[in-house]
Parts: sequence; C-alpha cells; structure tokens
Amino acid sequence: MNYYRIGIFVFCFCTGGLRLLSAQEKPQEWTLKNCIDYALTQNIQLKKSKIALESSQVDSKSARAKLFPSLSFGSTQQYINTPFPEGNSLDNYVVTGSKGSSKNSYTGNYSLRSSMTLYNGGKLRNNIKSSKLQEQVQQYSVEEEIDNIETSITESFLQILYAQESVKINEETVALSKLQCERGKALLEAGSISQSDYAQLESQYSSDKYQLVLSQTTLESNIQTLKQLLEMDMTETLSISTPILEAHDVLTPLPGKEEVYQSALNFIPSIQSGKLGIDIAKLEHKNAKAGYYPTLDLSASVGTGHISGSDSNFGQQMKNKLNESIGLTLSIPIFSNRENKSAVEKAKLQISEAELEYLNAQKELQKTIEDIYLDATSSQAQYAAAIEQVKASKTSYNLAQEQFNLGMKNTVELLTEKNNFLSAQQEMLQAKYMAILNAQLLRFYQGKEITL
Repeated sequence: MNYYRIGIFVFCFCTGGLRLLSAQEKPQEWTLKNCIDYALTQNIQLKKSKIALESSQVDSKSARAKLFPSLSFGSTQQYINTPFPEGNSLDNYVVTGSKGSSKNSYTGNYSLRSSMTLYNGGKLRNNIKSSKLQEQVQQYSVEEEIDNIETSITESFLQILYAQESVKINEETVALSKLQCERGKALLEAGSISQSDYAQLESQYSSDKYQLVLSQTTLESNIQTLKQLLEMDMTETLSISTPILEAHDVLTPLPGKEEVYQSALNFIPSIQSGKLGIDIAKLEHKNAKAGYYPTLDLSASVGTGHISGSDSNFGQQMKNKLNESIGLTLSIPIFSNRENKSAVEKAKLQISEAELEYLNAQKELQKTIEDIYLDATSSQAQYAAAIEQVKASKTSYNLAQEQFNLGMKNTVELLTEKNNFLSAQQEMLQAKYMAILNAQLLRFYQGKEITL
C-alpha cells in the first residue's frame, strides 16, 4: 500500500481539487501505476464510499451540536369573524370601536423558546464518541475500496501480460506449423512421407491457428475487463506498456508469512474496523444502561402578543403582554415494560458479536496470507522447474524435427515432441505470472507499494 499516494488522493478528493482526466491526458501506453492512479479518480464505488464518509462526518457534527441549547421562534396570527345576530341588520348593529365592542378581532402572539438536556445518563457524550468512531470506520471503508482497486487492477494487468505472452507463443507455433506443412509437402512430393502423415501436419496447423484465435480472444477479454475496472468508455482503446520481467523478478526472495501477517494487522482496514466495532458496541452498552438513569431538561421562553380593538396601541400591548418563563423537567424511569433491561441484554450480545467479528477478520486475514504465501512459493518452485523443462523439451523437439526431415521420425513422434514443448512453455508462463502476482500481493500485505 502506498500511503503517500492514498494521502494525496484523500486530500485532493476532500478539497475538491481532484478532477477527471480528459482523453488528452490519458497515457498512450498504460503502466500498472497509470492504471491504479487513474482508477482511483474514476471508480464509482470509491466515490460512493467518499460520499458515505462525508455523510458520517455530518452525523458527527449533529451529535456534537446536541450538547448546545436549541432556539426556536414561533408566531400565531389569528383573525376572528363573528356573524351578526339573526334578525339584525347592519343599520341597527351598533359598533363602538372605541370601546372594543366590534365582533371582528385580530390577535398576534410571539414567542422565543430554548431548551437543552442537562443530564441523560451520559448518552449525549457517548453518542458523540460513537459517531466519531463510525466516521473512522467509514474512513477505513474508503481505504478498503482503495485496496480492492489496487489488487484488482494488479491482477487484471498481470492477466493481460500473461495473455500477451501466450499470444506470442501461439504466433510462433503457428509460424512453425506453417513451415512444417511446407516441408511436409516437399517430403510428400519426394515420396518421403505418406499422405496420412501430411494430413496430420495440416491438421496440427489448423489446430495451432485455432489456439492462436483463442489466445487472442482471451487477451481482448482481459483488456476489456481492465477497461471496465478503469471505468473507460467502450470506444476508447487501451494499450498496455509491457515491462521487462527477468527470472530474478520472478524468483525474488519472499518475506516470512508471520512477518507479513503481523505487518498486515497494523493497517488492513477490515482489522481496524473490527477493533472499532468492539468500541462502538461498548458505547451502545453504556447508552442502554443510561436508560435506568433520570433525565433533566432545562427550558426557557419569552413571549408577547397583541389584540385588535384594544384601547392600547400595538407597541404598548407588546410591552404589557411581555412574559418570561424558565423551568426544569425531571424524568425518572420507574417501570419501562422491560425496555431498558432488554436493551442492556442486547447490547451485551452485540459486544460478543463484535468481538467474534474481529476474531473472524483476523482468521480470514491469516488464511488469505497463508494461501498467498503457499501459492507464491509453489509458483516459484514450478517456474524454476519449468525453465529446465522448457530447455529439455526444446532440445528434444529440435532433435525430433531434424530426424523428421531426415526421415528418421514419423509425424506422430514429431507432433508429440512439439506439443510437449508448447505445453512446457505454457506451464512456465503460468508459473511465472502466478509467482509475480503472489509476490506483489505479499508486498501489499506488508504495507509496501505494488510495483512492476
């Protein structure tokens, strides 16, 4: 893991300085680093994780804000229309507005209210701590997405390199089969081989061309997979920069699996999230126990109002009706239909579950590293053996070809040696890239940057 790169990425994302690369900025040939860096700017799941992180940061602010008093303003405006009594008309209905005898009135009331919780068993403080831990969990979720992108891109990139070499081997095989067919035709015309032998050479030539098409299709499929990981448009082309990988790159010394495991425990997001999960569960347990404690709330308000038809003017009424209030509300739980007791029992179970989740994450990490280490050592051993096998099978095939040209070997023997040589090449190629992939994954779990 490249912590410097992750830090720069998170900073750019949070400050809004990160922008999508335009087509002109994309490299002509993509290295592994280009692919990883580009994917970190384009991946949709990573963007969603960043949004979830911002949401959890908002939740943390909301939890802290509950420590402070709330403040609200309210106003009620009311117009009352009283119909004239039955049998009376407007002419005989006397309105003495100066005495306030009008049947129509207008009132207005205004209030400013504030309240805050003074004590509730520590729930507010616990909620602040819990929301902060949730924010850290979401941060680890972002880092986990980054890790998944890095490993997925590496695997896909190496699959392309493997497919490219496989295509080259099949191209060379097809070219060789073509020469063998041409040589076989000359031998057939000279009477040195039978028509059946020549037909076998042609059949092998067709089979080799078919294998070439399959390997080319596999290469295109792997490129398409990488383009999808990079969130590239289907019309865009992707040209891979092929690194030079020597035998020493494949047979690089491996770190001890215990060393890798201990390093991974210190930074792998799933492990860190598991630790925080236990802390969050313990805070929830404290909150559940707080249900047994009393709560104390403070409230205060200021109000005033006015009414039409009064002898006093608007300003005088607002002053005369001004009132203030302040109060304390104490709530003591006596019987809650077992709600508090059930909440405490469930919170204890959540702590046990969180501890098991943390233990399971450690076991999964240990299994993953052990499997990678086993694959790495096995692949390196297979690659070392495959090098010798390729040399031996190539020598045997060259000898069989010379003997075939001299009429000392039949077609079946020649094709058998050829297929053995081709199989040895494919086995060496597979062991090569399996060894490289697993060695890079071990570097990743050590906290080191994946490089090719």
